[in-house]
Amino acid sequence: MTNFLPQKPQVKLLSYTDNAFDLSIASARTCYSPRLIEPQEVSDGQRERIGEAIYEAGHHTPFQHPTFVFGLSGVSRQCIWSFLHSHPFYNSEQSSQRYVVLDEAACYVPDLPDDSLKVYKDAVLKSWEAYSRISELLKEDNFRMMSAIGRIKGQSDKQILVDSEKKAIENARYVVPVCATANLYHTVSGLVLKRYVRMVNACDCPTEAREVVDAMVAAAREVAPDFIDRVGEGALEDGLEDSFGGDSHFDMDLGGKSAKLISYDKDAEKIVAESIRYALGTDMSDEEILDEVLNPEKNPYLTDTLNNWTHSPAMRALNNVHYVFKKCLSHTADSQDQRHRMTPASRPMLTKVHTEKPDFYMPSTLSKNPEAKEIFEETMEMLWEAKNRLLEMGVSAEHACYLLPNAVNVRYVQSGTFLNLLHKWRLRLCFNAQLEIYDNARDELEQVAAVHPGLAKYVGPPCFNRRHEEFTGKEGPCPEGPRWCGVTVWQNWPKVGRPF
Repeated sequence: MTNFLPQKPQVKLLSYTDNAFDLSIASARTCYSPRLIEPQEVSDGQRERIGEAIYEAGHHTPFQHPTFVFGLSGVSRQCIWSFLHSHPFYNSEQSSQRYVVLDEAACYVPDLPDDSLKVYKDAVLKSWEAYSRISELLKEDNFRMMSAIGRIKGQSDKQILVDSEKKAIENARYVVPVCATANLYHTVSGLVLKRYVRMVNACDCPTEAREVVDAMVAAAREVAPDFIDRVGEGALEDGLEDSFGGDSHFDMDLGGKSAKLISYDKDAEKIVAESIRYALGTDMSDEEILDEVLNPEKNPYLTDTLNNWTHSPAMRALNNVHYVFKKCLSHTADSQDQRHRMTPASRPMLTKVHTEKPDFYMPSTLSKNPEAKEIFEETMEMLWEAKNRLLEMGVSAEHACYLLPNAVNVRYVQSGTFLNLLHKWRLRLCFNAQLEIYDNARDELEQVAAVHPGLAKYVGPPCFNRRHEEFTGKEGPCPEGPRWCGVTVWQNWPKVGRPF
């Protein structure tokens, strides 16, 4: 029997910038000084005079210098997706449901009346039982599939079994509701912390977000009271989103894909070539310029894992062309896509667009096992029925939607420059990437390649980009080393099938 482990957010301040307020004031003073002003030179008068004045005038960059590193636990996946990761100005490292077995029903539980709490608890426990059963069912399937690859990699049966278990929980986790909690490091600047305070209600789960933000602010106040209390504003009670009616749902015509290209710069290849020509003064042809920048045999930046492309005057030209996609991914896959912060999206508020009937993604591996598929579909029905039941009982959509599963479909519009999409594609076209987001990256790339083959010609996973270099070992040019997928992808990309 799975243990029910209700949780509330816990926050620890793990690291911070000393003299945060004085550092901000000193940086502002330096803008008007012939020399560098240091924090210890800031006077009481300058604290009074400068801090509030520059904040109210909208000169906020000085408040980005202080940094706060928080350790968070007991925070729901929904709050992470809807609030903490909904913007680009943060860094997080969080526990992964792909690699960590969920052996207890650790979940965020809102304050609910006893009858509603019973519905909530029963649904959570049933979903966790389904997770355990599906995990067990898929282990044997995965072992058979992974054995051939394991032999190529030189793995023992024990190592193959470990990989098989990881693949099993990767697919089983789709039945777990988004109230499931995670532990994470979360780093923000002082300015972002103030934005959190201001915008805490602009998400699907404002109650939980306020609990997290209040605890962050309290922890920061202990070490930087001036920074917290001298400047800043309270939360906006009514935001723009409240002006729009909810309870609507929109399907997207994606033509059987998870992403559909709906807008792009028609002359993208010419724009990139012209941009480089203006920047570097070359008299090369457009084709020669694109080959010089996008061919990994000629451009060493493409094989550098540091992703230093934005520091290159030539590669910055790839930011001048833009693509827009309509997309549909599961909540769990989109939580990964969301981490590519430079490809922003207008993600939905599930509290406004949730559906009455189940609307979900089913992993293909899971669908091939009849018993696992039946359990999965029954769990989807159960979770939606429980969510609907809570709404009928008068529970708010904010709290009822915590029961939506990781598998719930999320529909939205996303855009990105070619430079930032290139980074995302390189990582997500790796065979070690989750299958759903891998398929999504291929959908995107294939459509871009159809309209701009000169830009997409050399795009592929990391091993494909490094294939021209000399390597020893079975993993060849794969940068993952012993975590190599076991397939010589670089030899046949893109005409290579993914076996798992």
